Amino acid sequence: MSRSLKRAEHDHRSRVEWLERATGVVVGLADRYPAGHKVAAHRHGRAQLLNVTTGVVLVRTQMGRWIVPSGHAMWIPAGVEHAVDMLGDVHMQSVYVLPRALQGAPASLRVLAPSDLMRSLVAEVAPGIDEPPTRRARLLIQLLICEIPRLREVPLSLPLPSDARLVAMCRRFLDDPSRGATIDQWAERAGMSRRTFTRAFQRETGLSLSTWRRQACLLAALPRLADGEHVTTVAVDLGYDSAAAFTTMFRKMLGKPPRDYVRGANPASGSDLGPLDATESRAA
Repeated sequence: MSRSLKRAEHDHRSRVEWLERATGVVVGLADRYPAGHKVAAHRHGRAQLLNVTTGVVLVRTQMGRWIVPSGHAMWIPAGVEHAVDMLGDVHMQSVYVLPRALQGAPASLRVLAPSDLMRSLVAEVAPGIDEPPTRRARLLIQLLICEIPRLREVPLSLPLPSDARLVAMCRRFLDDPSRGATIDQWAERAGMSRRTFTRAFQRETGLSLSTWRRQACLLAALPRLADGEHVTTVAVDLGYDSAAAFTTMFRKMLGKPPRDYVRGANPASGSDLGPLDATESRAA
């Protein structure tokens, strides 16, 4: 194991331990990570709102995968084991909240669209709150906690089924995503009738197969677009008949076309975020 990797793992464990010792209702942290950095699987006793301001983050658990593009946030309930991969240079801000302080917060992982108000609140809280907190800091924290349940979910999750036959097929699709195979072909490979298969897949994932595959293609496309690949190349590789068809799906899912996303995910080299330390590792 390289010295830098050992240091990263040590810093990661230290951050998680520090979070568990923290006494405030809300703890805020801001981090920068280089492209390709990975945070090993971990969990913490606080719920986390992970706000991505630059780059793309992939969150992985046993339950599925979630893509968090810049301008979006990830809600991770307390106690959920998760790993985090950085797709591109990433700047993120996180707030960690004691579960007892939240009412009506999401009970499962999900990608959220922060309001302008929430972005401002996270930007104020993430650098850290003085202890004891000032009256202003207490008000900011109270408002942040009230706003979390109001955030809108974005369809950037990809739940995996627990049935061994279904999960094997899903993982094969993730290895080589395309829209080619029909529902009947999936059902035949699973040894089920079409009706039994569609019911089982919906029950296991909460999504229809067509919706699941659409989201799988989107999750496969985002890292490639962030790396600068041409939209047409990505569209064809994912089985779309044209870049226009892919763009229509992309706009429907994310609210903007792929080219706008690429511009937002790849800031100019003159960004005020500053240089990234390739050996830095924090508990994402």
